[in-house]
Amino acid sequence: MLITSLQNPKVKQVVALRDRRERDRSGLMRVEGFEELSLALMSGARPITLFFCPQLFRSPEQMYLVEQAQAAGADIIEVSEPVFAKMAYRDGPDGWLATFPLLDTRLHTLQLAANPLVIVAEAIEKPGNLGAMLRTADAAGVAAVIAAAPNTDWSNPNIVRASKGALFSVPVAAAESREVLSWLRERKLQIVAATPQATTSYTAADFRGPVAIAVGEEKYGLSDTLLAEADIQVRIPMVGRVNSLNVATATALLVYEVLRQRT
Repeated sequence: MLITSLQNPKVKQVVALRDRRERDRSGLMRVEGFEELSLALMSGARPITLFFCPQLFRSPEQMYLVEQAQAAGADIIEVSEPVFAKMAYRDGPDGWLATFPLLDTRLHTLQLAANPLVIVAEAIEKPGNLGAMLRTADAAGVAAVIAAAPNTDWSNPNIVRASKGALFSVPVAAAESREVLSWLRERKLQIVAATPQATTSYTAADFRGPVAIAVGEEKYGLSDTLLAEADIQVRIPMVGRVNSLNVATATALLVYEVLRQRT
């Protein structure tokens, strides 16, 4: 099937999925980009519809992804360049876009293995930071990333893009902060709060047991609730004039300190 009309209903639906209300209403999300789609399929995600535009491919060898998506049950639709340009969210699109069912982000669905490492990202405003955290989580083998008091949904196109598809390889959940705290307590995870006001350096804390690293909103940090409930507060030493690190960068430092201690 080839779509050349900008007014095609399928095209309009994909465009509408940029909006969270439409994602919630339809139960669908959009994933754009060859790398993102490849990792989604590799992780077992099952697309609903794949839209592709061969004229925009970075390499003709990428065509195998059509067969993979079809094998996963997707409807396959080729579109013209103008149509893909209308559907695309990013600059310089590469000709790949698919719709998927929304992820199940209910907290109780998460399953943790022995001695887990979990990231708790509270009230993060910038989707790009959540996406970057997911890339770190994938690289480091983090058990799950939980959005506490979330300001955006996990299906936000900017999260998908910034994660390079790691949204599908790392389990995610979302819940209010008190619910997250209760869930962590039930599973006996040490809650480590990252805050510049702490007196303990992050390299001095013991991360060898089950642990949840909690990082907070870019401007104000963690809530008083999470800070009060944490088992330990840690800081990342800084000697410059800027008073804080980017939250995704800080998360990466903390996560790899956990790995260092465990290896």
